[in-house]
Amino acid sequence: MLTFRIAHLMAQGVDAFNILALTFTNKAAREMKHRISSIVGGAEAKNLMMGTFHSVFAKLLRFDGDKLGYPSNFTIYDTQDSQRLISAIIKEMGLDKDIYKYKQIQNRISSYKNSLITVKAYQNNPELMEADAMAKRPQTGAIYKEYVDRCFKAGAMDFDDLLLRTNELLTRFPEVLMKYQNRFRYILVDEYQDTNHSQYLIVKALSDRYQNICVVGDDAQSIYSFRGANIDNILNFQRDYEAVAQYRLEQNYRSSGTIVEAANSIIANNTNQLDKEVWTENDPGEPVTVHRSPTDAEEGRYVAGSILETKMQHQLANASFAVLYRTNSQSRAIEDALRKRDIPYRIFGGLSFYQRKEIKDVLAYLRLVINPKDEEALKRVINFPARGIGQSTIDKLVVAANHYSRSIFEVMQNLDTVPLQINAGTKRKLEDFVTMIRSYQVMNETADAFTLSEHVAKKSGLLLEFKKDGTPEGIAKMENIEELLNGIKDFVEGQQELADASGNISEFLEDVSLATDMDKEVGDEDRVALMTIHMAKGLEFPYVYIVGMEEDLFPSAMSMNTRSELEEERRLFYVALTRAETKAYLTYAQTRYRWGKLVDAEPSRFIEEIDERFLDMQVPLDTYRYKPMIDADIFGEVDKSKLRQQKPTSSTPPSSFRPKEGQLRKLRKIKPDLGSPIGNGAEALEVFEGSIVKHNRFGQGRVIGLEGVGPDRKASIDFEVGGIKKLILRFAKLEIVGAS
Repeated sequence: MLTFRIAHLMAQGVDAFNILALTFTNKAAREMKHRISSIVGGAEAKNLMMGTFHSVFAKLLRFDGDKLGYPSNFTIYDTQDSQRLISAIIKEMGLDKDIYKYKQIQNRISSYKNSLITVKAYQNNPELMEADAMAKRPQTGAIYKEYVDRCFKAGAMDFDDLLLRTNELLTRFPEVLMKYQNRFRYILVDEYQDTNHSQYLIVKALSDRYQNICVVGDDAQSIYSFRGANIDNILNFQRDYEAVAQYRLEQNYRSSGTIVEAANSIIANNTNQLDKEVWTENDPGEPVTVHRSPTDAEEGRYVAGSILETKMQHQLANASFAVLYRTNSQSRAIEDALRKRDIPYRIFGGLSFYQRKEIKDVLAYLRLVINPKDEEALKRVINFPARGIGQSTIDKLVVAANHYSRSIFEVMQNLDTVPLQINAGTKRKLEDFVTMIRSYQVMNETADAFTLSEHVAKKSGLLLEFKKDGTPEGIAKMENIEELLNGIKDFVEGQQELADASGNISEFLEDVSLATDMDKEVGDEDRVALMTIHMAKGLEFPYVYIVGMEEDLFPSAMSMNTRSELEEERRLFYVALTRAETKAYLTYAQTRYRWGKLVDAEPSRFIEEIDERFLDMQVPLDTYRYKPMIDADIFGEVDKSKLRQQKPTSSTPPSSFRPKEGQLRKLRKIKPDLGSPIGNGAEALEVFEGSIVKHNRFGQGRVIGLEGVGPDRKASIDFEVGGIKKLILRFAKLEIVGAS
């Protein structure tokens, strides 16, 4: 839309020199300029000032930054440059690096700058200083001042300075403001709903003289408040400018009629929004499927099975499918299920689950338990978390290991006889590390994979390390480790069914090593897309699965403290649903592992908010041995008071933002699909050779052999996924589907 607006202005005689167009990505700016050039000609378009906020304002500062004391050739520090400088300042000031974590301090300084809080403003704000003191970081202000001073002396600005200093320039020097007001008489802004306070003030100042401003945005897709985006900028646009003409671009060209109507019924629950009614000329299409699974592992298997079935039925490419989730840690169950079905996938905007650093750290400890000669694993964790074993010591260990033709761990076990030339303190630290690994090995003799892994994650210090971090990144790493433990617990329970398995850590590591090996395969780009919903904004796929539709997960427990937070979560769901072109699936689990314990989950209120005319409810019968805490017959009403009592108080939002009375009525009144659940852990199933059965992990199979009697009866089954498995019928989660 902005492209044709600019072309129209130029066709009306407006000089390209007087036009300013701002975007959020370089890609968008390049594409827009290319399209404009194709319409009006490259020579005409070359004088356009078009680019991202940061790139455009960097140009302005190179012209007039000298008024603020900066050279025209100032350096722009990226995030890593800023973090290195802050880390050096913390060290020079003699501050505890475990308290003053450089990434946390950098994030704090960035938030100050984006809120236009200068060092002087900080020093004059007792509340800010008190907040930092309460966080046991009273020297934050001193670090901020030193950081700003050092950047200035170095003739450098960081990314946040490009906005902060532009605001300062336009505020302190009216003649500069007037110069740019007279030049940029026509201002256009893309994705206006994503602007922060600093960007808003710059645009407002530049456009205030002539008020020839055109912005494009969708308040329903304002989902970046955690980056500082302020939805009020677009909601209050008509208050900020005179004689505003509003054009509603309400036609949806992407999604089916049903998906559009379902999304409309969701966003209608928000009160803080602009009036509009999105519509489409596309066919109504299929209803939005809502599927309930007993566990999160089953949810992953349902998604994988559904993708495979739909793909084969309609002869589709893998790239036709996307799986969206609220947090990165949710990808584990989906990835595992896709691998089991040999469905290639790609993680957008991040690493696959088992390639994430914190996961590889835990796995390295577990590998050492099984094989202490694993030198790559040892090098990875010998000093992580930090225990005072430096690189020079590790180098000496490597030299000694090579000299004596022994492993590094063996050298560490014989420090009294190996001339390593280390001091007594370092020797003690190495001995403590050996003792720790040996204690894990002793525990491994009797413990299953989950018990051992949970113990290692805690006692090694990994969990404490990420807990102390406190940043969003640190919290995400904690969630990923929790999800790893959940996956190990699920693996152990699955191994109980197999007659030739024990559920120990060796079996798990073998299983996960195959998974990580699949991650290394390259070539075919025809893969299912996995990503967070935030990452999916602007993308589209024929088939979309939105997983984890549960209270405290989506909407997030951390985003339900105020109405504005809850409304942003609802906008996030709106964005997720409207990524689908042909078909959308909403899935949730009745129970989900939390630190290895099965916890009951409540369906998301967002499911209830969708007009039921657009839903296809799929609620299979519970076939597993867990007992839900919900005190109800499966066909009856849920005792919500008991459901509430089980919610942790730390994450329970105010009652005004909990689901309304009757919120779950749609999910309760749907009768489940009836099957033939068997294998309740109490008595063996009576099956025969030739029986056709269905398993939640291995799919459909045929019984090819039986042995044993009573509770020890076993069946050899040839499955479509995984081949021949010998299952203990007393534990097997099977469904009889026929006989051959």
